[in-house]
Amino acid sequence: MSQCMSDKRPPIIIDMTPEGEFRDPPPPPAPRGFEGFVTRLGGVAMLVALSAGGLLLAAVALVAIGVLLPIVLAAGAIGAITIWWRLRKARARGESTIIITQFDRRDG
Repeated sequence: MSQCMSDKRPPIIIDMTPEGEFRDPPPPPAPRGFEGFVTRLGGVAMLVALSAGGLLLAAVALVAIGVLLPIVLAAGAIGAITIWWRLRKARARGESTIIITQFDRRDG
């Protein structure tokens, strides 16, 4: 039975130092020639693609800010003008104007 098992796969080699620690297996050899060139070219292409994706994301964020900022400023200006107009009309009628800046739940 042990003869059949050894035919299926090579024996496991455990490489230990005299101190009882395991040694790491040697790293695989670096690709050479055309395969090495293609490997480096693929790495550079991935780096360029990721950099372009990051720049695209930053550009989209700037465009979104550029579109939303005028909308927010216009809405704030309209709200401020509306409050100013109501206060002006209330003062012209002689009404007291109270601006509530904090909501107290006990009043509710």
